[in-house]
Amino acid sequence: MSRNFGKILLSLAITAVLTVVALVIPADAAQSVRLQYRTSSPGATTAQAEPWLQLFNDGTTTIPLNQVKIRYYLKGAETYRFACSWAVVGCSTVTGQFVRQAGTDQYLEVGFTSGTLAPGSNTGDLQLRFYRADWQTFQQSDDYSYGPQTAYGNWNKITVYVNGQLAWGTPTGSEPTPTVTVTPPGPGGVLFDDFTYTSSADPLLAQHGWTVRGSSGGPGVPGATWSPSAVSFPGGLLTLDSSTNGTAGGTVQTELSTTNRKFQEGTYAARVRFSDAPTSGPDGEHVVQTFFTITPLRYNLDPDYGELDFEYLPNGGWGEPSNILYATSWETYQGEPWQAVNTHTAERVSFAGWHDLVIQVSGGRMKYYVDGRLFADHGDIYYPETPMWIMFNQWFIDLQGATGTRTYRQQVDWIYHSKNEVVSPADVQSRVAALRSAGTAFRDTVPNP
Repeated sequence: MSRNFGKILLSLAITAVLTVVALVIPADAAQSVRLQYRTSSPGATTAQAEPWLQLFNDGTTTIPLNQVKIRYYLKGAETYRFACSWAVVGCSTVTGQFVRQAGTDQYLEVGFTSGTLAPGSNTGDLQLRFYRADWQTFQQSDDYSYGPQTAYGNWNKITVYVNGQLAWGTPTGSEPTPTVTVTPPGPGGVLFDDFTYTSSADPLLAQHGWTVRGSSGGPGVPGATWSPSAVSFPGGLLTLDSSTNGTAGGTVQTELSTTNRKFQEGTYAARVRFSDAPTSGPDGEHVVQTFFTITPLRYNLDPDYGELDFEYLPNGGWGEPSNILYATSWETYQGEPWQAVNTHTAERVSFAGWHDLVIQVSGGRMKYYVDGRLFADHGDIYYPETPMWIMFNQWFIDLQGATGTRTYRQQVDWIYHSKNEVVSPADVQSRVAALRSAGTAFRDTVPNP
């Protein structure tokens, strides 16, 4: 339920740090990686940094790319956004997130969702870029990893980690010591619902701990209506129909939320249908389709705030031109002036259709899965400290001013949560299938606060 998608990483007091030792340590004797760098934006001041990279395997063993992390170090606490312009391995397999270090420094961590790097081969071009969220120019010449060279060459100011071990380059800076929360052993209750309701006015919804939103306020278009009547359950599918005629008064947004804040560590899963085009009317609105957990913000920069998001933008928004799926983990934020402490992973492809979404929260890490594939792995200061609500909503970032009413639809087949237990995506599907086979439409054994 992001109010904006800036990433202004604040300078927070750090009482303990791990000093990064400036040594190049091979990850494995049979495994030797090497990185080459060039830039297509060599100016000291730029609108966007454009590091181009090539990763080489000079060893004798194949390297799974999902074990590789590349870190580009930069100075300042500005909010940046990452993009992959083109890659031989395919931009759909390339991920990027900004990670804060002690003080105001940070690094861009580039990873891969799939693929391998055989001995004697290289990835080919990874044409990457990043830019400030407000599109202001910035100075890159003082960034540790920056170099003005426009031809490829070995570059040890960008590091490569394989399976968590430094395999290339010399890192810089220090990082906060992560606070690890140990999840108590064993499950602590289960929530399952396959949304067998007659309408948003069905009294069973409230009895089962759900609230259909009708109150005003954010996120989304100021002055828009949150309408319970636009939430329905045809064929046992939670259906959110959000619409607009291009005016605030003619904009309807939708949300379903758990009534109780009783969810923190454990596994969250839902089968969600995203859509790229409206069910009626002209396309083009910046709509956000979501599955997330959230804690209320009591005051600006509340340290107990938490939020774990899946957000799909079929038509882009927040500076993105087209389809993008975000997994975002929040520490806190303030509204005015806007500042946010969060980290995100994104993929810029269409996710229209049904998807199994899973978030595992345990041991100081949050792992996001899409259709059984690890999509994002976050943790550290972004780990949730307090119980949260579970929510689905669909809302508009802004209005494009097109004529005619257009309606966008998001649907949910089921929701599953196991408290204090890490459940694999495959096991989630097996458990949901078993519940349905037994004729169970709803179960909630998660203790109320």
